[in-house]
Amino acid sequence: MTQTWTTQQILALAPDPASAKAGQGLTNPGKWVSLGGNAEAVWGECQGSGKKPYEVQIELAEPAFQCSCPSRKFPCKHGIGLFLIYANNNAAIPEAGPPAWVAEWLGKREAKAEKKREAVKADTKKSPEEPARAEAEQNKRTAQRDKKVQKGLEDLALWLHDLIRQGLAAVQSRPHKFWDDAAARLVDAQAPGAARMLREMASIPASGVGWQERLLERLGLLTLLLEAYGRLDTLSPPVQADVRDAVGWSVRQESVLAGPGTADLWLVLGQHTYEEEQFRVQRTWLRGQRTGRSALLMSFNRQGQVLENLLASGTCFEAELAFFPGAFPLRALIKERWEATLPLTDFPVYSDITALLSAYSDAVACNPWLPAFPAACGPVVPVRQGDRWAVQDAEGALLPLSRQFRQAWKLQAIGGGRPVAVFGEWDGAYLLPVSVWLENGLIPLA
Repeated sequence: MTQTWTTQQILALAPDPASAKAGQGLTNPGKWVSLGGNAEAVWGECQGSGKKPYEVQIELAEPAFQCSCPSRKFPCKHGIGLFLIYANNNAAIPEAGPPAWVAEWLGKREAKAEKKREAVKADTKKSPEEPARAEAEQNKRTAQRDKKVQKGLEDLALWLHDLIRQGLAAVQSRPHKFWDDAAARLVDAQAPGAARMLREMASIPASGVGWQERLLERLGLLTLLLEAYGRLDTLSPPVQADVRDAVGWSVRQESVLAGPGTADLWLVLGQHTYEEEQFRVQRTWLRGQRTGRSALLMSFNRQGQVLENLLASGTCFEAELAFFPGAFPLRALIKERWEATLPLTDFPVYSDITALLSAYSDAVACNPWLPAFPAACGPVVPVRQGDRWAVQDAEGALLPLSRQFRQAWKLQAIGGGRPVAVFGEWDGAYLLPVSVWLENGLIPLA
């Protein structure tokens, strides 16, 4: 068996530092009752506190994990431990045919993938009556929701008018409930995207010098969204898609997958995982090596559920992606995947910060509500500016770092004082670094 995974890449898959540490404690083959593997998967039995060993298995292509232990974390410490043995002590895993419990799991995964492919094909083979009937039902539901959204946005427009009439100075004395109540009304009106924009504004009045300008900019974007939604029929289809997405309308994944795809070798440049209300959200950023196109894979789960599209920063894979509609399409789905995961050997960056900002300007000219822009820049060095950090390029241009990023010390240590290439999410004001590229590979920033 050949392997291409590094320890850092595997530990980056762990759901939390505790799971990563516990997985490292299971890398001694002596703690495993049995080990085996082939080109498709690796598996093992790990003795736990019970009488029967836990059955652990990993499909290597994605990778995908399965374990019989009761842990609700994914991947669990047993999956991390087995993967680390595979990466660092390959000789301890004998080549073998999969046992029945592994073959059954692999068979179920293949059947599920085939079912998904058949479902996409079936959408294109329906009789003319079926799509027409489904479209009529969908249009009816859409019209009903649109009425609720319109009413919710009209109420929001009045709320914004009152806020401006009272003056921004009055906002600083408002509690979070002031914003949360208005956002909750938008959720009830089925406009969760607009609600999210309001909630994000709640912390701006306490964000320090310049908060008025930052808040006014966000209020302007929200007002622009209300105006655009009121004129939706006059906009081009891609812009309509962006407006509806910003308000909170969703697009059926089936319709996206049924559309055209973009085939490429997709480089996994970084991941950002965060909590949003009851969900855990994972954003995985890709870059097509041949097309130069950026893509964003989104995964959502509630507590205890498995995040799909489990990919590791610093890897790449051949696949066809289908993009959601928009004037600057970024979000995508994996339509078809052909090859196993490989290590990343290339890290495309903008030549300097000025070039990055120019590309960002072009993107927001297409979609002013773009939540985040994939920003790969280098060589840059981290510098301290008062109580904030920034990265600086050779020309002296600066990108301030987000206050959410609390590992500037790690960024400095990785570079050791030398310039490095950094990938992160740029929101127009601050960069949130998520990975760093060195000569020996990509290092994820937790």
